[in-house]
Amino acid sequence: MPTPFPGMDPYLEDDKLWPVFQHHLAHALHQLLLPGLMDRYRARITQRHYVSEQALFTSIIREEHTEALIEIRQRADGRLITLLEVISPANKMSDAGRKAYLARRQEARSVKANIVEVDLVLQGASLIDCSREGLPAWDYAVFVSRAAQPDRYEIFPTTLPKRLPKFRLPLAADDRDTVIDLQAAFGRAFDQGDFVKQINYDQDPATKLGDENRDWLRQRLLEQQKR
Repeated sequence: MPTPFPGMDPYLEDDKLWPVFQHHLAHALHQLLLPGLMDRYRARITQRHYVSEQALFTSIIREEHTEALIEIRQRADGRLITLLEVISPANKMSDAGRKAYLARRQEARSVKANIVEVDLVLQGASLIDCSREGLPAWDYAVFVSRAAQPDRYEIFPTTLPKRLPKFRLPLAADDRDTVIDLQAAFGRAFDQGDFVKQINYDQDPATKLGDENRDWLRQRLLEQQKR
């Protein structure tokens, strides 16, 4: 069964659900990406591992994290062309997660690779250093920085009540971008993980919502229950 929402499902930000969802989403993006790549490229899913620590009374809780990311490399010499990341709550909310994420981004920039960052997480501090002035408001977005202009972002935004965007993923400078439908990838990931059976929509989502989004979410769920 599909999610009851037209785009992102904020209930997936739950600590128990997100790691599995992020894994499925990375694989779904990889599946959609492959047909658009030419023979000169190869795309593979790699993993980032790190440990976060949280103080709890007189003890420290250590948690291991594994996050999937996609590397597109030139087949001839293995050079990294594009890094595709799916940002996790831990990347935005823990020091260890943020440091691990930013370190990988810096590695990609140091070899002059394109970077595509998919942010479907409402909670935590943004990992993208760009002004929102003069831009439409968004809840979720895909940020694209090209190797030739690493400090300039192309932003593909959306809000909770809308579908997730299509975005342009850059390859080498002499090749055309390939277009990825993030909503299609999300749908595959949600179905493959069978998340609808794991989510209790009678409760509030794990992430905090603004008043407008909270009202919309409640109304949406009521409409879905009537069908």
